[in-house]
Amino acid sequence: MIEKAKSRRGFLHMGIGAAAALVIASPAEAAISRLPERSLHLYNTHTGESLKMVYWTEGHYQTQTIARISHFLRDHRDGSVHPIDPRLLDLMASVQHKVGSKGAIHIISGYRSPTTNAMLASASDGVAAHSLHMEGKAVDIRLPGHPIRSVGRAARALKGGGVGIYPDSDFVHMDTGRVRTW
Repeated sequence: MIEKAKSRRGFLHMGIGAAAALVIASPAEAAISRLPERSLHLYNTHTGESLKMVYWTEGHYQTQTIARISHFLRDHRDGSVHPIDPRLLDLMASVQHKVGSKGAIHIISGYRSPTTNAMLASASDGVAAHSLHMEGKAVDIRLPGHPIRSVGRAARALKGGGVGIYPDSDFVHMDTGRVRTW
């Protein structure tokens, strides 16, 4: 009886392990995971600042670099800083790689403080009251030389989170929340 229980448990563990091995990375993770280094070249359209850094190398995110990127993606209205989700950096790098862009990613909006987000939400229907920008999990970008719809299609294909295309405002929203499009 004990041997049967052990063999059932072993079988269940083996089955769980096999199922875990079948889990396939999202296209965003697959696209970026093959690179020996992950870097970003960013340009903030509001502050005029530029930043070019390797944020992942030797199998690890670089904590100090991500802190510098978080500062770069700060709320340009009030200067507040919030930690940026490293998966958002991977998403931006993957989109840039997918469309073949070599220039800087233009940042329209990174982190937003609750005060800034509330102000923007009251002025526009296009701003969510509980935006992932307030959690450091969303960014609005453009890639000069690449049509917004092409950038949006590339982001959607990666299935790394939410993607909204705003052709009239000339940017693509990307976040690391659940996969959804608008």
